[in-house]
Amino acid sequence: MKKVLMFLTLLAFTAGPMCSMAQAAERSKSSLAKPKATLVKSKAKAKVRIKTKKISQSASGKATAQASKKGITASRTQVAPRVEPPLRTVRGVSADTPLGEELDLRASAAMVVDQESGAALYAKNIDVPTSIASITKLMTAMVTLDAGLPLDEEIIINDEDVDHLKGTGSRLALGAQLTREELLHLALIASENRAAAALSRAYPGGRPAFVAAMNRKASKIGMHDSRFVDATGLNSDNRATAADLVKMVDAAYRYPLIREISTTGRYDVSLPGTQVVKVRENGKLHKVYRPVQRHVAFNNTNRLTRSEDWDIGVSKTGYINEAGHCLVMQTRIADQRVIIVLLDSIGNRGRIADAQRIRKWLGNDSPLAIRKISGSST
Repeated sequence: MKKVLMFLTLLAFTAGPMCSMAQAAERSKSSLAKPKATLVKSKAKAKVRIKTKKISQSASGKATAQASKKGITASRTQVAPRVEPPLRTVRGVSADTPLGEELDLRASAAMVVDQESGAALYAKNIDVPTSIASITKLMTAMVTLDAGLPLDEEIIINDEDVDHLKGTGSRLALGAQLTREELLHLALIASENRAAAALSRAYPGGRPAFVAAMNRKASKIGMHDSRFVDATGLNSDNRATAADLVKMVDAAYRYPLIREISTTGRYDVSLPGTQVVKVRENGKLHKVYRPVQRHVAFNNTNRLTRSEDWDIGVSKTGYINEAGHCLVMQTRIADQRVIIVLLDSIGNRGRIADAQRIRKWLGNDSPLAIRKISGSST
């Protein structure tokens, strides 16, 4: 019995430390587990933060890339289209000593200039201001296009567009409704005065503002001996020198639409008209007038635009009594781009004959290749 009591006492003595050790171990295990869980949770949060940051950076990068792309696109759209360099200062010859005595032109004033170098190949009375008639309409077209007005806007021909100065006629009836682009075609191709007059009337500020813009444009492109008072050229006070008109033709050449229109040989447009028909009523014939739309063909006043032998870039003719028959052109002859100005030629055929003489002279002599031109600028 005594042995049993000693055994139980010994067992109780050893059990206490074991429980304490077990509890300590359990507490230790628990304490170790908690930091691990916290660490895992912390890592998870860190991953979430890292992922969020990456997404944010990605979105930011994408937005930046898109903005950059938009910027590139915007910059491309803002870049002005490539235009050819303007005519260099005309390196001239004396107005009294034209090059090549063999070139006998009938025009009272004339000039031929190489468009690449600005070298004057032929000059005759180039510094004398003279009436320029419908050559004016090249300036009219430039001012119209510079304003950026809608080309599809319709303009109605009215009494304000009628020529009360010279009394010239027109195939554009009062009440005819045409777009601004159609009026440009008729003004440049057929030299329609009512078309040019309507363009100036429909300009913001009316005709006074239009004429002011014409003279500003002339000053800007170096036409310092020129003056404009109307958009048609019917007024003889529209004056310029041959040297100034070279600059105007060169400036007009920078407008693709003017090049396209002024060199078109023929243009058709639909205009209102009246058809007379006979109707029988009660056994009697009566005339009945019906409104109809008719297609009218307008030919270019420069017949060379319809010739396959000529490579013309810009063209305009002009005529009033005070100016005589005039012709200005940009053309390519013998692989040379040249500008031709002919003022006050003898008759309509005279200006064409002068142009043909120039073409033959340039083709045979090739002035740029064999002639050395020197002298002060004009």
